[in-house]
Amino acid sequence: MGILITIKSTLLKRALALGLILLGSVSCSIESEKEQNSHSVEKSKAGQIYVISEEEGKEFLDSIRESNTNSVEWRKRAKVIRSHILKTTGLNPWPAKCALNPIFGEKRLLDGYQVQNVAFESLPGVYVTGSIYSPINSPENPAGVLSPHGHWPKREDYGRYRPDVQKRCASMARMGAVVFSYDMVGYGQLADIGWIHKHPETMKLQIWNSIRSVDFLVSLGVDSTRIACTGASGGGTQTFHLGAVDPRVDVSIPVVMVSYRTLGGCICENGMPIHKSEGFRTNHVEMTACVAPKPLLLVSVGMDATEATPEVEFPFMQYIYGLYDKKEMVENAHFPNEQHGYGPSKREAAYTFLAKHMDLDLSKVMDEEGKLQERGIVIEDIETLYPFDEKHPFPEHGIKNNNDVGWNWKTGE
Repeated sequence: MGILITIKSTLLKRALALGLILLGSVSCSIESEKEQNSHSVEKSKAGQIYVISEEEGKEFLDSIRESNTNSVEWRKRAKVIRSHILKTTGLNPWPAKCALNPIFGEKRLLDGYQVQNVAFESLPGVYVTGSIYSPINSPENPAGVLSPHGHWPKREDYGRYRPDVQKRCASMARMGAVVFSYDMVGYGQLADIGWIHKHPETMKLQIWNSIRSVDFLVSLGVDSTRIACTGASGGGTQTFHLGAVDPRVDVSIPVVMVSYRTLGGCICENGMPIHKSEGFRTNHVEMTACVAPKPLLLVSVGMDATEATPEVEFPFMQYIYGLYDKKEMVENAHFPNEQHGYGPSKREAAYTFLAKHMDLDLSKVMDEEGKLQERGIVIEDIETLYPFDEKHPFPEHGIKNNNDVGWNWKTGE
């Protein structure tokens, strides 16, 4: 009962604190206030800071084209990018994988889908919290989808509890997929017991949690050859981070985040030197391209840092996929008049792409006229989606803050 009281009494304080930490509705920022307010800093229409000039960014992508003229050369480049990400985040070699030890809540049967809260261990005592959305009558070996979320800070638009996140997870479940929607580090229920998002090793743990989330989906019996990942904003960053380091991702849909001029605005996106160190340089576009030649959908808009995707990022992706003679496997859904987010038109594009490449039933989310329909989806309260309660208490051995994480758990370090 104590943890429930703590949750309710601290929820508002946490939401307000996050509002101060996060940058608008886009990403939390680790830039100084002076730097953000400087007239000399160029920003996107959504306020994202362009840390790379247009000229420099294009020159870098051109240089990658010139030095990668066939699929063999690109595979080598992609391998270097993967190794660099893992090395600079301290994930090379990977930590030993502990048992997942999942804690499942009761299933809630809804209109065409069901929801079940869950927590599992990515490291001993380190819990990944989330909810499983699945078909009521699940097919044998269903497709699996990971749904990471972004940094939206408002109480009514918080993390994976946002209406658009719940709608897309429920819709993909209706289409026949098992969907795992999970909290970023320092978000959700664990934030109420001591975890924070703004921590030096957040990027490392988020990448690891995503890798273990793939393990979790596989443990549920999903088809290991049909695993997708999709998220918007900071969830888009997590999507291409995972796609770059884990070859089990079969379909990647990063939404409103793949930009050749930004590095992300949060410590979980640029708090470790994955973009540049020791004579090596890369960017979000290259990281995203590491999934080639597997299906990739870039979802972009005209009102944030993905504004140039049709002219810059997408042609680069087409070039990389062309090295494999697989240009048809990469697409761009661009909405020039839309804002940063994962709204209805973006979800419709994602559903269509997933149905095409993962053998899902698009008719479950489209009406007779071919228009998006998400009627009957229940937007549940935040607390309803929490995995720990009186029947499923937070384990005694559970870690309550970022600083107590034991990466070398087999050696006791």
